[in-house]
Amino acid sequence: MNKLFIGGGMRVRGRVRVSGSKNATLPIMAACLLTRKECVLHQVPDLDDVKVMEDVLVSLGARVKRENGTLIINPENITSYELPEHMSRKMRASNLVMGALLGRFGKARVSYPGGCAIGQRPMDIHLKGFRELGYTIGEYYGYIEGYASSSSDCDIMLDFPSVGATENLMMAAVISKNNTIIRNAAREPEIVDMQNFLNRMGAKIRGAGLDVIRIEGVNELNGVEHEVIPDRIEAGTFMVMAAASGGDVVIENVVAEHLVPVTAKIRETGAEVIRYNGSALRVLGKRKLGPVDIKTLPYPGFPTDMQPQMMALLSGVEGTSVIVETIFENRFMHVNELRRMGADIKIEGRVAIIKGKNRLRGATVEATDLRAGAALIVAAIGGTGETVIDNAYHIDRGYEKIEEKLRSLGITAYRIMT
Repeated sequence: MNKLFIGGGMRVRGRVRVSGSKNATLPIMAACLLTRKECVLHQVPDLDDVKVMEDVLVSLGARVKRENGTLIINPENITSYELPEHMSRKMRASNLVMGALLGRFGKARVSYPGGCAIGQRPMDIHLKGFRELGYTIGEYYGYIEGYASSSSDCDIMLDFPSVGATENLMMAAVISKNNTIIRNAAREPEIVDMQNFLNRMGAKIRGAGLDVIRIEGVNELNGVEHEVIPDRIEAGTFMVMAAASGGDVVIENVVAEHLVPVTAKIRETGAEVIRYNGSALRVLGKRKLGPVDIKTLPYPGFPTDMQPQMMALLSGVEGTSVIVETIFENRFMHVNELRRMGADIKIEGRVAIIKGKNRLRGATVEATDLRAGAALIVAAIGGTGETVIDNAYHIDRGYEKIEEKLRSLGITAYRIMT
């Protein structure tokens, strides 16, 4: 079993460099399938989810080579438009190859995807959008099949600003004789990075970062070299660690604008966040922080991926805080583990009421999903004593070399393999 040991009671101090964004890397890797030419991606994090996506591309016939944070993807000899079930179930983001395969071949067959069990993330929005693009979509025995059946300009209104659906539809629409409008599109920075990547390949897309994206179809796309944006969730997690421990951390390789909602809430607790040398933030925790209320929302609101980490911080802050989770109905799985560490949290539907106390205490706990694991690291660092986090492999899905980075900040952290 994969366990992570964390020693508490120490202030996080020093400098840490944020890796490339996992949530930007995965869809961009899928988008490489849209061309027959080689693509080179820089600042790619060394994560389990990225390795799974590498395996997905290879299973379809692509050649993938990794060199010191750079991925070289050659999709020239894609031999299949079908993604096997065992590949789909390893990771939620595997569903993104459907849009890319439809865009390149006009047909695709993929199994329903797996991933963290944090709530329902149905494919309905994706499939409805594909149908409006002119694809015939069928669902058979756990597989989704699609093929091109008609072609015309279309104006798609998403029922919810889904990041995955927006990315999938961008890929499915970009190689076309038609024009496409996607309304109520997701506005996350990862969508902007996808647009920049596709436009460098020769696409004609505008509007990413706003709620309306316009796509003028092109005949083909070329190979490209691209650097992935920094991971705003990793950056936010280190910001929360600094605040929770009363530390002083300079977080390098960030885009401060991507972190505005997280920065606002950390400042609201009483911690300081200072822009530092252009692409860095300095976070200074205080001995006494105050409670805050949070409501998760699609970007530019407070990110659901930072909710567990903030809950861990607020559990060790005296006073009552309220968190409302509007994105995933099952994203309070970390609550029972925080309670093992002494947290006083009451759940009422999608609302968590946190009666914070001075400090949590170390315990043996379990990472139930990626961000739950990050929350337990925050709780361990901000608390006292020793914490052992079981199923730490979840953390490896989104945090590159986490124990090395923690040790560089003065935290006792090491892996236990049993």
